Amino acid sequence: MPHLTYEITANLDRPDCDIPGLLRRSNQLLIAQGGVFPTGGIRSRVLWLRDWCAADGSVPDDAFVHARLQVGAGREPEQLKKVGDELFALLCGHFAAHFEQRGLALSMELNEFSESGTWKKNNLHARYKKAQP
Repeated sequence: MPHLTYEITANLDRPDCDIPGLLRRSNQLLIAQGGVFPTGGIRSRVLWLRDWCAADGSVPDDAFVHARLQVGAGREPEQLKKVGDELFALLCGHFAAHFEQRGLALSMELNEFSESGTWKKNNLHARYKKAQP
């Protein structure tokens, strides 16, 4: 873990939004946290919102992006604040041009949860441990 989910309104599903690039940069940011998150546990995804209403719904071009980062318990509060600040800065920077051109709401939440009540099976961890010097 961590798992990062972006909920994005469908009117941002366009090449100039470079969502694949956002996902790659997000994963690289999580990897660059100095071992806070194991590379093999990092997941990022987009949930495209085909039906939504922003504010009063009077401007159909209004859009939003909400990021949700879910991490397992055990990290220091400073580590969580750092990754949250950096990830939100990445999100804001990624959509800066769109923010200047249209109604756009950007938001993010970070949730920490207990390992009890989760089930996992993952063979990616072993591959990344072998690749480390």
